[in-house]
Amino acid sequence: MNLITLTDIKQAQQRLRDLARRTPLLPLALPELGTEHVYLKPESLQPIGSFKIRGAGNRILALSEAERARGVLAYSSGNHAQGVAYAARQLGVRATIIMPTNAPRVKIEATRALGAEVMLYDPALEKREAVAARLLAGAAEPPVLVPPFDDPYVIAGQATVGLEIFEDLPSVELVLAPVGGGGLLGGVAAALKLLKPSIKVIGVEPELAADAQASFRAGRVVEWPAADTNRTLADGVRTLAVSELTFAHLRQYADDIVTVSEAELRAAARRLLLEARLVVEPTAALALAALLRHRASLPPSQHTVLVLTGGNADPATLAELLQS
Repeated sequence: MNLITLTDIKQAQQRLRDLARRTPLLPLALPELGTEHVYLKPESLQPIGSFKIRGAGNRILALSEAERARGVLAYSSGNHAQGVAYAARQLGVRATIIMPTNAPRVKIEATRALGAEVMLYDPALEKREAVAARLLAGAAEPPVLVPPFDDPYVIAGQATVGLEIFEDLPSVELVLAPVGGGGLLGGVAAALKLLKPSIKVIGVEPELAADAQASFRAGRVVEWPAADTNRTLADGVRTLAVSELTFAHLRQYADDIVTVSEAELRAAARRLLLEARLVVEPTAALALAALLRHRASLPPSQHTVLVLTGGNADPATLAELLQS
């Protein structure tokens, strides 16, 4: 299986220069960690409030004119949907997005506001991949599928997060990033390891949706049922399984995958809201939750970066987190 290269990542960075924002590294004071310097990579500051614009944008920007004319199709619980919708609107491409009925209402409405056609499905009755396959099979001129993670262009787009981290902080020693389908973690790990192999890259999942960790430990892709993964507040990582392509990147480049509890996730999200003064969705707090829980067992580091994946939180969820 072909893994992305540093050339792929740098090409993605060039494609995305007018579409995605280069997010800064923001220092975060954590007195309990002593002299360790911790920085946040706030992808919540992207035009759509999520890193997903990078992968979706890179895939659509790489399409031929003939492919763009057919439009694009994607499936997502929210952030990838907005990434595809935003990139498609910027490039004048028709977009159809398949979204689960349990996706946050704010993400469904935002996707529609970006001009995409939204088709809802019940995740308890069918898988999103099956819905997409049915639509593609029934179309005379099928649109181009833009997967949320199972695509080399998407992975290379997400990998630009890692490229920026290294360019802005060459002394980085440890990076923590959430893992759902594996595109972000696989891409970031690939970029950093190809640039500086000594950097440690750790993925983070909720205990209630730890399919990627199970896969990492088993050495093969392990799928969890939707009834299990839907229990976590971190809706951005409710993916049932990583793909074979993203898993190949994780095995090659990631150092480990750890988990956190729902209580730890909520506490970390609250700290980011109040102390970092950043609007974040629960998934974005996974990296901080892992650093606080696992610091003693994580690789030693004086320069650590936490990837904050997005800020598209439902207002009711934000209110709940602030009151907890």
